Amino acid sequence: MYRIGVDLGGTNIAVGLVDENYRIVCKQSRPTGADRTAEAIIADMAALCRSVCREAGVSLSDVAAIGVATPGAANFKTGVVEYTNNLPFCKLPMAKMLSEHLDGKEVHIENDANAAAWGEAVAGAAKGTKKSVMITLGTGVGGGIVIDGEVYSGFNCAGGELGHMVIEHGGAPCTCGRRGCWEAYSSATALIRMTKEKMEECQKSGRETALGKHLSKDGRVTGRTAFDAMRAGDAAAKEVVDTYLSYLVTGITNIVNIFQPEVVSLGGGVSNEGQSLIDALLPIVRSEQYGGGVVPLTDIRIATLGNDAGIIGAAMVN
Repeated sequence: MYRIGVDLGGTNIAVGLVDENYRIVCKQSRPTGADRTAEAIIADMAALCRSVCREAGVSLSDVAAIGVATPGAANFKTGVVEYTNNLPFCKLPMAKMLSEHLDGKEVHIENDANAAAWGEAVAGAAKGTKKSVMITLGTGVGGGIVIDGEVYSGFNCAGGELGHMVIEHGGAPCTCGRRGCWEAYSSATALIRMTKEKMEECQKSGRETALGKHLSKDGRVTGRTAFDAMRAGDAAAKEVVDTYLSYLVTGITNIVNIFQPEVVSLGGGVSNEGQSLIDALLPIVRSEQYGGGVVPLTDIRIATLGNDAGIIGAAMVN
């Protein structure tokens, strides 16, 4: 028996047919068209569900259930997306609407970060554990918490917003309206901001730096710029990376001390730094983790499912 996972983003809709071994048999995507109506977006989601079945030679009747990973506050109990700020959804009965497009198939919904965390828990970096946290370091900082084999989302299905804990009182403004959120210091967006600020500082002071030599092909600063320049021996770039890592460690240690999960997995663009990122973070987190090394220590790993985490996690939501 198969399941279908739908990863709904502000830019693209990705849909995958997932088998009982958590393997994506077939995957397709198309642009979301976020300026369209909710009805049009859901119709496209349904069309992609049917399309992956056709391509794989599978009947829709062979699909046990369909899960959707959606931005925003997703009430998995009622199937209603209560609110999301980058898509036209407010009190939207998404599960019911998608089911009506798909012959009454059972449909579940979950917040996208929670779905990715669930994917890593059942099939990725945290497989085999009962308590884990996944953190995505991308445009923002997303978070998903799994406790005793279930996704934790608070009493109102809006919990797990780890990126919006304040780590710098009165600090940099965040898109949520607060100041000093972890997202404003540990997202890829924040890393890019820090890199640009260092480049401007060096230019004004006349300090030599190789940061400008490590821009992307189109001349943009990216989340890799400072890391690449640091590896090439640039001192200014190392200052950027050290500052960024200090904020990242602060947030991760807070999460470890609150939840004491077996595994914290890191996804998103910054996680492409791989094991070198873990090697930089782990000793500091372990030295600051509550318990002083007497209690068992949380492991920190790079998430393994990449962009498929949302699809697999959504497919396996019950």
